[in-house]
Amino acid sequence: MVNDSLLGFALLGLIHQQPMSGYDLRKVFASTAMGTFSDSPGAIYPALGRLEARGLARGIVQESSSLRKRRVYRITPKGLAAFKAWLRKPVTPDEVIRRIDELMLRFAFMDQTMGEERAKVFLSEFADRVAGYLPGLYQFLDEHRREMPLSARLALECGIQVYEARLRWARSTVAFYVRRKRNRK
Repeated sequence: MVNDSLLGFALLGLIHQQPMSGYDLRKVFASTAMGTFSDSPGAIYPALGRLEARGLARGIVQESSSLRKRRVYRITPKGLAAFKAWLRKPVTPDEVIRRIDELMLRFAFMDQTMGEERAKVFLSEFADRVAGYLPGLYQFLDEHRREMPLSARLALECGIQVYEARLRWARSTVAFYVRRKRNRK
């Protein structure tokens, strides 16, 4: 299993989509929201080395006309198995509260790796966990509204609105997948 954190899984997901060099991976991280997980060569290259040492990825040096040789990484069968196991993990309340970035990263790779049915299951689990978390937030706000400093109350209300938006998004995305499947028949 990958112990590298989300960076290792992000790298596995990207090289599963297509083989890439460290430089190509850095460009993806630098030019997309993936930058949240690191675009630093000081993190990416060592993480690729750890994935390779564990047999989860394999780098092959490609000859080129330039002076620099290009090392292109591919996911191995062992790496794909570890990646799929990570994607299959059930959504937990703790992830919804503290690790939302990990959940969104998992979802980003879901279709291509696991298929739309698994993506729907994931989104349904996500919606259920968010729906289960919101009542506690509403209750806390109701019980503490009067004694909370205004900025704290407004920050909590913002957080609640973000979770409400995530719940709407998850439910509408499940409905999108259902419509899409129906339209293909």
